[in-house]
Amino acid sequence: MSTSLRQSPGARVGLSIAVATGLYGVSFGALSVASGLTVWQTQALSLLLFSGGSQFAFIGVIAGGGTPVAAASAAALLGIRNAVYGMQINVLLQPRGWWRLAAAQVTIDESLATSTGQTDPLEQRRGFWVAGVGIFVLWNLFTLVGSLAGDALGDPKRWGLDGAAVAAFLALLWPRLRSRDAGAIAAACALATILAIPFVPPGVPILVAAVVAAAVGWFGYRAGPDGEGLEPDIDPYPDTVQTDRTDPS
Repeated sequence: MSTSLRQSPGARVGLSIAVATGLYGVSFGALSVASGLTVWQTQALSLLLFSGGSQFAFIGVIAGGGTPVAAASAAALLGIRNAVYGMQINVLLQPRGWWRLAAAQVTIDESLATSTGQTDPLEQRRGFWVAGVGIFVLWNLFTLVGSLAGDALGDPKRWGLDGAAVAAFLALLWPRLRSRDAGAIAAACALATILAIPFVPPGVPILVAAVVAAAVGWFGYRAGPDGEGLEPDIDPYPDTVQTDRTDPS
């Protein structure tokens, strides 16, 4: 017998993650306006792109003086993982018709992690939709709050916020450098960026770094014996040991 939505473990985890992640939209909204985007441009970016890492990469390039093309390219490179997540969700939940389009829009690290953290198919669906839709609504709401607050501050240089977008992106990156391989790749990309800065326009060095990272991954990565694919960037159950976790891949 299935549990009610109120008692659903997948829905409860999804809701808690949605609230925590959605609130962070305030910082994106404020930093986006500080980087030079308008309130409406910021809101469109959150509604259409809807990928935190890619959004921070976009405004980070813009804040550094890069072109919109360079910013979009950097955001797209970071968003590639969502395509892989989409394939996993397609196998796991098998959405049909318009549901497939909706699922594609809300397939992010958090919604995938919440779904795959459940073993019951019903709870997997509940966790995915509650986390995905919940984050989409709250992220966009608090993005608007942050962008309106940032717009009210006026010139970001008066408050020392002109470099805040780059700092925020680095803050997102740092916790993911947990392994020796990740640290080595980051160091190689940083060196490539430093070497490229004097010779290429603003915004292009981050693309050079992305090419270096892709090359290292292409030539250095070897799949494990079980053929494991990409894992979500977060674990919705950090304090528990997952012994029965379903791997859709």
